[in-house]
Amino acid sequence: MRYLDEYREPAAIAACIRAIRDSVTREWRLMEICGGQTHSIVRYGLDRLLPETISLLHGPGCPVCVTPVEAIDLAIAISLRPGAILCSFGDMLRVPGSSIDLFMARAAGGDVRVVYSPLDCLQIARDNPAREVVFFAVGFETTAPANALAVAQAEQAGISNFSLLVSQVLVPPAIEAILSSPHNRVQGFLAAGHVCTIMGCDQYYPLASRHRVPIVVTGFEPLDILQGVLMCVRQLESGRAEVENQYTRTVRAEGNRPARELISRVFRVVDRHWRGIGVIPDSGLALADNYRQFDAETRFTLTVTPASEPTDCIAGLVMQGARRPHECPAFGTTCTPESPRGAPMVSTEGACAAYYQYRR
Repeated sequence: MRYLDEYREPAAIAACIRAIRDSVTREWRLMEICGGQTHSIVRYGLDRLLPETISLLHGPGCPVCVTPVEAIDLAIAISLRPGAILCSFGDMLRVPGSSIDLFMARAAGGDVRVVYSPLDCLQIARDNPAREVVFFAVGFETTAPANALAVAQAEQAGISNFSLLVSQVLVPPAIEAILSSPHNRVQGFLAAGHVCTIMGCDQYYPLASRHRVPIVVTGFEPLDILQGVLMCVRQLESGRAEVENQYTRTVRAEGNRPARELISRVFRVVDRHWRGIGVIPDSGLALADNYRQFDAETRFTLTVTPASEPTDCIAGLVMQGARRPHECPAFGTTCTPESPRGAPMVSTEGACAAYYQYRR
């Protein structure tokens, strides 16, 4: 296939659905990791096309959704400091902190700017040499190379008024946490194709072997996802637990080696708090010691204050696949995209936003 619409072609999708139906003999529960996959599933109604014996559970694969409340609070605190410029991707502005969000902080006088790349911040820092420019670095492995590159270029160019507020997270430890939970219901995973484009597939082999679950690296179009389901179901039906790559047009086994090398040079692996889930060991990235001068938390001597989610928000359960968005008592009533109670209602990749937009 060469064109995007070929991955949405009804005849090809119908053929894949028939192959899935012919392969299934019992109930199976699969989890897609990426929020982009979740949106495709809900938008195109793929879960409704599947046999009733196959359940698709939505995982914690939305970087905006898993950014903890205290990280939002730190970003807000920086934005309100005199002389500071807080730069962020646009989907972070409406994510609620413990009391306000970045959009409200900007309305209160904070200098909050939306950028399309962390590299944009370097020019902002050059144009404002007397001010501190901070980029709110969130995301999975997909955003880590650009964030690392911004730091490396800032060091090379001698830009000293630029730093990162880092809240980077890693996918494999999250899968490990889900599979290790005593309440785990997941029997197979659809892994995120863009993450594996950067990192490759080697981190998934120990997980598949240790927990005896198939992991299929999958793309984001309807046919991608259904092919991933088919590959996963065939493994489960035959008693196999392997790592397979459906997204071969982008993913290579070794990933993007220059990007991986840059990430390992600029960042180090740390424990990270995931919003609604808790601390997952070795699940995050922080700046390496050689780049500590670009760490906003160190530069601003910020103190992390623990914060909690609203009691009527079940975002954590949604992101662990234990509940679905419409099962939340606040869904569509006190929690909407215009007035969100939890992060999954804000993000363009959040499961709650997908259900609100396509299934309300």
